[in-house]
Amino acid sequence: MRAVISIGSNTGASRQHLASVLHEFEAELAACSSLYATPPWGVEDQPDFLNAVLIVDTDSSPRELLARGQALEARAERVRLRRWGPRTLDVDIVDIEGFSSTDPVLTVPHPYAHQRGFVLIPWHEIAPDAVLGGRSISALIDALPAADRAAITPIDKVIA
Repeated sequence: MRAVISIGSNTGASRQHLASVLHEFEAELAACSSLYATPPWGVEDQPDFLNAVLIVDTDSSPRELLARGQALEARAERVRLRRWGPRTLDVDIVDIEGFSSTDPVLTVPHPYAHQRGFVLIPWHEIAPDAVLGGRSISALIDALPAADRAAITPIDKVIA
């Protein structure tokens, strides 16, 4: 199955944490976006993030994929002190081809992805024809406020 995964970090060794995700999915990696500097979303009084999007072709089930992401977050010593707060590593399943779920533990497509430029813009870089929730990624990006789009800056083609 093909899955879209968003990764981000704004504390600790951010590049190293993001690289750990690439290493985990290396054999399944179909595409990886550039690394982007992005302002925080939801809680603004925190450092900016480094974000990227991966597309993987995996034999893992959606639950196994979730468990892999959560294990990576645990290895990065992620602590959840507040919703949308600072984090060493965030691994989100954005979309899984042919799968949807409203389970609160694994909601797919991700319920906020359509609002998050730090997901949409890197995803568009590697899959410009992608669709989320019946809308093109391009249309979803166009619907974002111009200031939000402008604040998401590609900084490096290489994460590690």
